[in-house]
Amino acid sequence: MAAGKTLGTAIAKAGYRLVYGGGTKGIMGAVAEGMLENDGHVVGIIPEFLVDMEATRHQLEALDELMITPDMHVRKHTMFERADAFVALPGGIGTLEEIVEIMTWAQLGRHSKPMIFGNVDGFWNPMIQLLDHMSGQGFLHTSHQVRPRLIDDVNEIVPTIEALWSERDSDDEGEKHIISRL
Repeated sequence: MAAGKTLGTAIAKAGYRLVYGGGTKGIMGAVAEGMLENDGHVVGIIPEFLVDMEATRHQLEALDELMITPDMHVRKHTMFERADAFVALPGGIGTLEEIVEIMTWAQLGRHSKPMIFGNVDGFWNPMIQLLDHMSGQGFLHTSHQVRPRLIDDVNEIVPTIEALWSERDSDDEGEKHIISRL
């Protein structure tokens, strides 16, 4: 929870928007809370069926923008379109599914946006081992495009994303959005 709040605070202080899954509970909620406490702009995208499971309607009113989608597919596509970077802090099967889909789209050449694993207490180490195993077995034909950056210190996530943005497109001075699925 502390890592989530720290990340939200860092994103807000850097002047970026948060595009996230709309939950007000758990680590995802902590990121949004860190943003809102620091006058950050928060965009929540949540499917209708999850509103009462992952959020409370009252807390959702605090968000700058709220999009309620008909299903998970629309949610993920909308988040993908609105984000310039992807961050996964520790989470469950939903977090894993969403970051793997983003990795798949990178492998297929659909994007070159930064992907970050916030590796709090080594949480993502087994995933990195699995990716290494897949690569070693020849299943990741573009492993350099698929592998998210592994960041152990949450305070280094925003500076790492900024450096990756600079490497990728130094000419783009447009507004940046960080997606965080937690």
